[in-house]
Amino acid sequence: MSRVVVIGAGVGGLAAAARLAALGHQVTVYERSDVVGGKLGRYRRETPVGTFHFDTGPSLLTLPQIFAELFEATGAKLDEYLDLVPLDPVVRHVFPPTEPPGRAGTAGTAGTAVVLDSCADPAAFATRIGDRFGDGAAADWRRLWRRAERVWDASWRDILRRPVDSPLALAKLAWRLPDLTAIAPGRTLRGLGRRHLREPRLRTMLDRYATYTGADPRRAPAALVAIPYAELAFGAWYPRGGLGTLADALLSRCLDLGVVVATGTTVTGIDTAGGWVHGVRLAGASAPVPADVVVANADALTVYRDLLPTPGRLTRLTDRSLAGFVLLLGVRGDSGLAHHNVFFPADYDAEFDAVFGDPGRGVPARPVPDPTVFVSVPDDPLVRPPGHEAWFVLVNAPRQARTLDGIDWRRPGLADAYADRVLDVLAARGVDVRDRLVFREVRTPADLATSAGAPGGAIHGTAGGLLRTPNRGPVPGLFLVGGSTHPGGGLPMVALSAQIVADRIGPA
Repeated sequence: MSRVVVIGAGVGGLAAAARLAALGHQVTVYERSDVVGGKLGRYRRETPVGTFHFDTGPSLLTLPQIFAELFEATGAKLDEYLDLVPLDPVVRHVFPPTEPPGRAGTAGTAGTAVVLDSCADPAAFATRIGDRFGDGAAADWRRLWRRAERVWDASWRDILRRPVDSPLALAKLAWRLPDLTAIAPGRTLRGLGRRHLREPRLRTMLDRYATYTGADPRRAPAALVAIPYAELAFGAWYPRGGLGTLADALLSRCLDLGVVVATGTTVTGIDTAGGWVHGVRLAGASAPVPADVVVANADALTVYRDLLPTPGRLTRLTDRSLAGFVLLLGVRGDSGLAHHNVFFPADYDAEFDAVFGDPGRGVPARPVPDPTVFVSVPDDPLVRPPGHEAWFVLVNAPRQARTLDGIDWRRPGLADAYADRVLDVLAARGVDVRDRLVFREVRTPADLATSAGAPGGAIHGTAGGLLRTPNRGPVPGLFLVGGSTHPGGGLPMVALSAQIVADRIGPA
């Protein structure tokens, strides 16, 4: 029986621990926080009107079949733990009006916002696009959809479920010519949208999926078109009680399989004397904890820079990842919003110019003056008092950093002033809740950097394209899982990273 230490009890760490325990290994998980879940965070607020519950990380579950397989591989059924509700719409997209008041617009009443609801039925969604933007736009979307399907099929077959340790390994895959044509190496997601979509608002909608990986659509690879395909082809789901129940389910599986989960315990280093893994060092402990295998569910940058005795060189970290500014709002009344709502600005490029800045030209990053605003409002009585709503509000933001490519979110007064700005932007877009707030809680990138150990507060891990940090570490016996590693960020991809690692380690 091999002794396995897992660093971090995020989704990737718990999924790897459960799989390895089911394979007969002796597994111990060390988590520096007092709770499990990592970025799958939760917040509870008691008020005179009742208790509000918030997911502070992901707000929907895609590709639930990946988690169903995970639970089956460890001897359980997913539906024994989660009550999954399909979402329709998946996302309500709200675009600014393109025609000034007094002129007849092509997409509705003059001077009013344009709304497009996505759904998990491709034919129905194309019909909605046609109803909103015309038959030409629907035809464009169908063509893009066929291409996205090819990218998804190739990715699922050749990339997402197998190790990809180097550019050479990727190049050696048995790519078929249609796959390469669809994936379009060297083309950006923005370029793909410009090539296939004539309707500007559909281009904007496609651009947004780059932010799922923390990237700028003007630089993100075209292969990310697989993300909307996965979301809209297989559906989006919400577990009653919130996404945090997924962390509870994974913890239950681990404990049932004999995994030891130690919270409030910080790993300060990985022992690699002699060139292979021997164990880990814990804060306050006099001796290392021995291990035959270490699985790190921490950001790859943290592992290579802070946990290894000699800082490793991480060549894959070429892209700076955006972060997020969050408001948790207790709201009186019924706003009539969907579960997921995205309110777009008139100038989407200005948002990425602000978030990333241009350090090469001395242009600093800054809070976005007119940001895209994402609002999640679960229709779930388990998360809010009667007659109220629990809002999770997110805008893209620069990382926490005292450099040109970030800002210092701890600067006195900045967070509250920007929170006011975000609420003002929502009001200007027709959703004014400023006089209906029971409370507001502000979370900045600095807060996420502290609570989840995310460098700079990057929500999606270290940004990357097709090539991310390998799951096999730089020394024998060390493996990495999580959103900063192959195959990427998002709950399903994180779970797949755990599967890849468990398959590599194999039975005890």
